[in-house]
Amino acid sequence: MNPLDLDEFKRQGYMMIDSIIDYYRNVANFPVLSQVQPGYLRKMLPSSAPSNPEPFETILKDVKDHIVPGITHWQSPNYFAYFPSSSSVAGFMGEMLSTGFGVVGFNWISSPAATELESIVMDWLGQALKLPERFLFSTNVGGGGVLLGTTCEAILCTLVAARDEKLCRIGKENLKKLIVYGSDQTHSALQKAAHIAGIHPENLRVIKTKKSSSFALSPDSLRSAIMKDVENALVPCFLCATVGTTATAAVDPVGPLCDVAKDYGIWVHVDAAYAGGALICPEFRHFLDGVEGASSFSFNAHKWFFTNLTTCCLWVKESSCLTNSLSTNPQFLRNKASDSNQVIDYKDWQIALSRKFHSLKLWFVLRSYGLDNLRNFLRNHIEMAKTFENLVKQDKRFEVFVPRYFSLVCFRVSPLAIANKKPFCNGTNEEEDHYYGFGGKIINDDKERLVNEVNRKLLDSINGSGKVFMTHGMVEGAFVIRCAVGATLTEEQHVIMAWKVVQEQANSLLSVVSKA
Repeated sequence: MNPLDLDEFKRQGYMMIDSIIDYYRNVANFPVLSQVQPGYLRKMLPSSAPSNPEPFETILKDVKDHIVPGITHWQSPNYFAYFPSSSSVAGFMGEMLSTGFGVVGFNWISSPAATELESIVMDWLGQALKLPERFLFSTNVGGGGVLLGTTCEAILCTLVAARDEKLCRIGKENLKKLIVYGSDQTHSALQKAAHIAGIHPENLRVIKTKKSSSFALSPDSLRSAIMKDVENALVPCFLCATVGTTATAAVDPVGPLCDVAKDYGIWVHVDAAYAGGALICPEFRHFLDGVEGASSFSFNAHKWFFTNLTTCCLWVKESSCLTNSLSTNPQFLRNKASDSNQVIDYKDWQIALSRKFHSLKLWFVLRSYGLDNLRNFLRNHIEMAKTFENLVKQDKRFEVFVPRYFSLVCFRVSPLAIANKKPFCNGTNEEEDHYYGFGGKIINDDKERLVNEVNRKLLDSINGSGKVFMTHGMVEGAFVIRCAVGATLTEEQHVIMAWKVVQEQANSLLSVVSKA
């Protein structure tokens, strides 16, 4: 067998496309959240690899019978969990072509088109976002963009660059003095990046946010934390601000935070992993006001920009900060083009050496749909989120916990809906019965924990139905249910159906609470 038999590739390719089309035509009928139990697949597959080839048809049948049941269907129109990982035909085609070319584009000479298309596409998208010229290649002032895998990589790369830039000024022996800042709503990727970058755990400042400010990071709170560190002879180094936090899609005030950071020479990275795509819409661009004061900005085109996993877009003001920290120049990679300093070697903008031809996906998406259509897709999702939000508001048993940003609605069963009702309990745990106060008095803290428990059980029953999938967030000790609209196939009918599922499960659950 030739592993690259082109006739066989054509035959199997048509079968695979038919299989994928069949999957998408039926995906709405599958339980959105996989219902299998841990270890299910090992029981179904052989304990060792086959010695002889198996027919492609047999492999596809096993995919249908054994793999599909174990998939949580992110592309289902009834998927409202986490944040979207939206797909598109253009994204598929770009990914297919990238895989087909098999390019390993670590430096310019390894595939000039891969490097040059990436720099062009990053400028296109940067212009659509109205990023300051300092972030673009076309202005020749030292900035530019790169495609990475995920935002976790973007935060790590920029943190390492900020660390090294600071240590060059104050001496490498002062690593233990460097301080990193974020809010209690900042993605956990910052904590992981700080750990990998050698920042002492005690030097990661997690600044508390408040519901009264929609969980945005306060510039005054940031300044207070910085001043305290400076007084203790510590060195402020890096701030991660967020446009669209994970729990509630809160938006940190980018401009005012950058103003504070500037006073102390802090690198500001703006993480817009989820919401960044929507910022191409003029009505949302104001969330990036002040980004000219930041050092870097990133968002995931694979989340809510129809470009398929993985495609993280990172722009920096000074690319030399990245390359000074991340570049390597082994002899086997030396070449005239690189030595001339006239080309980009993207290996020096990332952690890994090897990289795919990522820009094909983004190029296909931008060209196939155009910016106007992409804006309309995003606006349509936001309108559907407004529909869901209004449905929540019409049911007095529920509350929208925080103002809606973009296409994420955070809601819960209201404490008022549970007030003066004894909590539910299965009666099998005496300690639980006692805690929840059956026949007794429930103090305020217990009431809040009861509200959380009701909402946790509601979410479990929603997801257990298999009809929709949502996830939760914890903010100020409150358990809230998150409905994130953004799957490519989602239409208004799916949003309305999702709310009916919530109501059905709530009817049953609150009935139990009332009868307890």
